[in-house]
Amino acid sequence: MANQKPFRFGVINETPLPAEEWVAHVRRIEELGYSTFLIRDHLTPDFFGEQFAPLIALMAAAGITSRLRLGTLVIDNDFRHPALLAKEIATLDLLSGGRVELGLGAGWMRREYDAAGLNYDRAGLRIDRLEESIAVLKGLFADGALSHAGAHYQIDELANFPRAAQRPQPPLLIGGGKRRLLTLAGREADIVSILTTSVASGSVQDDATERLAPAVRQKLDWIRTGAGERYDDIELSLVPTLLQTDDPRQRAAELIAERGWNGVTVDDVLAMPSLLFGSEDEMIDTLVRRRDEYGFSYYIVSDQDVDQLAPIVARLAGC
Repeated sequence: MANQKPFRFGVINETPLPAEEWVAHVRRIEELGYSTFLIRDHLTPDFFGEQFAPLIALMAAAGITSRLRLGTLVIDNDFRHPALLAKEIATLDLLSGGRVELGLGAGWMRREYDAAGLNYDRAGLRIDRLEESIAVLKGLFADGALSHAGAHYQIDELANFPRAAQRPQPPLLIGGGKRRLLTLAGREADIVSILTTSVASGSVQDDATERLAPAVRQKLDWIRTGAGERYDDIELSLVPTLLQTDDPRQRAAELIAERGWNGVTVDDVLAMPSLLFGSEDEMIDTLVRRRDEYGFSYYIVSDQDVDQLAPIVARLAGC
């Protein structure tokens, strides 16, 4: 497969530790060779637990590290006007020495919209807003002043200050799992994170069909449709589940039972691109093989899995 990048690994912060412990935690992630430290953008705990405010926490992380890149997975577009977000991201990028990766999404968790008194619009409208927001953000990251008259945002000769350190802009990550969002991601993003669960209902649904190899290939085809000739420039990302075991087939059978997955076989589960079974060596072999087959090279894990993945990071990062 032509779309093949060096491996890199990120850690998403799911443990809002007390301040001193959190600082030590972030520093250790950098020392272990991880590429990126990422934070979600949620107002209520729901599926993932409590979350720090992403941009403020990432600025704190920038001040205690020197190489670690700083990412969002992902900013909810509905929570911030793109003019404000452009200013905050540019400031973070400048003051961190050009280490920001902006992950952006349309928003999906119904409970937090309801709790905060925000309108939870239909998915199509949220994606319309996201698409327009990306145009505004790219315009504000560019040189000069931006004017934009759209259905959702109106900008009148606004020049963004400061300028981001990365030019023409910090890398844009878009995450999603359905046709329209992944086609948009293919057209606009530098990094695309494939979602292998379903959030279409407004909450996380662990739908086994979203994880199957043919479903993932379909998602990649949607990205390719949007990207056209620039497809090989896109970095493809997944958030994997690590299942270290001496018996992958037995562990796969147990997982089917644990998750109540119907209509899938052990072989189906072992082939799911978002699951990594086996020993350290077996996981490495799987990652290399799946990069060749699918193009995935950027893997992001929960900070609860930092130690488990660290030996793989030491062996594969940059290769």
